[in-house]
Amino acid sequence: MEKRVALIGIVVEDLENTEELNHILHEFSEYIIGRMGIPYRDRGISIISVAIDAPMNVISSLSGKLGMLKGLSVKTIYSKAGQPA
Repeated sequence: MEKRVALIGIVVEDLENTEELNHILHEFSEYIIGRMGIPYRDRGISIISVAIDAPMNVISSLSGKLGMLKGLSVKTIYSKAGQPA
């Protein structure tokens, strides 16, 4: 199955859901290349970016699970390149 590199951008507006967010990310940890979180205290939100290398269905599953959490905005962008040579 073809793997893709993607970046999942997450804006956490309801900080009560961070435990569930972290639990979901842990479920997919074998595919995660890296993660960066930025707390924006002035606005009371957190901004998280997750780089992932996984099959399309895994990326979609992760994005979908995150998108169902209340208080989160999630967007995914995919690399145009396919599997590494």
